[in-house]
Amino acid sequence: MNSKHKLPILSPWVARFEHLDLQLGRWFNLCGVRPLICRPFQLVSRLGDGLFWYALLILLPLTLGWAGLLLSLQAALTGLICTWLYLFLKRSTSRLRPCDASTSIEARMPALDKYSFPSGHTLHAVAFTTLLVIALPQSAWLLGCFTGLVALSRLVLGLHYPSDVLAGALLGWLVARLSLALYSPQLLILG
Repeated sequence: MNSKHKLPILSPWVARFEHLDLQLGRWFNLCGVRPLICRPFQLVSRLGDGLFWYALLILLPLTLGWAGLLLSLQAALTGLICTWLYLFLKRSTSRLRPCDASTSIEARMPALDKYSFPSGHTLHAVAFTTLLVIALPQSAWLLGCFTGLVALSRLVLGLHYPSDVLAGALLGWLVARLSLALYSPQLLILG
């Protein structure tokens, strides 16, 4: 059977998925209409641009010495792989951001780039959190909350579809797990 004949069978499922993705995106975006909700998510998203992670990677060697330096280097290399991966996927898929594809979704802050798939903020946040929580389990509550807010901010601000955020989270986790398979820090730092 020719592959051209298989695509129409999937088309209704793809259309339903895209419709659901857009509807969920609209719902999250409507949650950010009020400045009292929108502004904190804008701040979290700005911190997720890298500021939070850069500060953390600088603090680790200062507070944990050699072990912190090794962890920071591993996180930095993992972050570079995440950056390459998300840039490659964004250019390959060229998926427009929901705020550019639908008039019913408003961008509540400027995007860093043109395309939406996958969410780079979420990808990096999940990757860094996965690495850091394995080495520093006592940081799980702080990093987990921050990562969840970063992911949610991308939806509320109208910059990503839910599927972009889910894909970013899955990819971030996979890249971090690969990094940990290559080198697993054995930090016994108890807080």
